[in-house]
Amino acid sequence: MNALQQAEIEELEGEELIEERFQITDQESLNWTFRKIAAYKRQMEETDTIAAKEIERVHLWAAEQHKPVKQSIDFFEGLIMQYHMKLLEEDPKAKTLKTPHGKSKSTTRKASPAPLDKDKLLDHVKEAGMLDYIKEEIRWGDFKKTLNIAKADGQTFVVDALGQRVEGVIIDEGGTTFKVEV
Repeated sequence: MNALQQAEIEELEGEELIEERFQITDQESLNWTFRKIAAYKRQMEETDTIAAKEIERVHLWAAEQHKPVKQSIDFFEGLIMQYHMKLLEEDPKAKTLKTPHGKSKSTTRKASPAPLDKDKLLDHVKEAGMLDYIKEEIRWGDFKKTLNIAKADGQTFVVDALGQRVEGVIIDEGGTTFKVEV
């Protein structure tokens, strides 16, 4: 805000703006009113600018405060996960651990085929004559149900319902995930 705008605001400090006390009666009083409005708007902009800078500073401060706290949370969640894994090894049915202050949930996915190269997969399905699984592209959900994981000569691979090796598919090894709720 410049000095003229500050003077415009100071001129009215301590006075109540009553409609009967002041009315716009000509171009000069209209211009005077516009100057007052411009000064007040500039004052609001300055306040908003200062507030935005302070808000940013507070957000940066909060982020710095969160770093060690987040590290502690990650540490304790890691301990929970290790403990839960140990219990799962001893008792595979211990999928959820509950206390009055939180839960640890485990989810285990089985190994399953996953598409790697859709072109090779499409070629395989066409060559095998399994056209029921083809639209514009392979109906993966339906086709996947017919696939199996096989091992031979120390290698693991995917075979279709006819026992043929399927190219363009990888094996998703599955695994166990943990979710901590507090």
